[in-house]
Amino acid sequence: MAHSRDFTHIEGDKIKMVDVGEKEDVLRIARASGTIKLSSETMALIKSGSVKKGNVLATARVSAIQAVKRTWDMIPLCHQIPVTSINVDFEIGEDIITAIVEVRSLGKTGVEMEALCGVSLALLTIWDMVKAVEKDETGNYPSTRISDIKVISKIKESPGNV
Repeated sequence: MAHSRDFTHIEGDKIKMVDVGEKEDVLRIARASGTIKLSSETMALIKSGSVKKGNVLATARVSAIQAVKRTWDMIPLCHQIPVTSINVDFEIGEDIITAIVEVRSLGKTGVEMEALCGVSLALLTIWDMVKAVEKDETGNYPSTRISDIKVISKIKESPGNV
């Protein structure tokens, strides 16, 4: 399927929000993921529930949900959409945590930006929760890295097919 390279949000020197009012409501699902690399000391604290600020993953989960619900408020040309479901999961590795966010909507436009915002804020929240132990003696973060934020799947289906 060929994709047009024309930008629907730009007309000359004007930027606009695309009118989706005539589009049919369909089930839309997007999954996004991203990772944060942390020191082994920090990972041990997270796994044992010993981070002084509190439960890292529970806080990151709430942050992801809030981010999904407010994507339209943070990204200027995103529509405010009827989010019907948000699922946030974490995979814990030896020195990384992968955040996976799935967003569902029955609406007129996709939810990949919402899923990406959820992942991004989950990872930033993890960093915020552990930054005190991630800092080295100079105040830098030599091991901490957020990376690989991406859409891993996008589904659009007519509600009758679900």
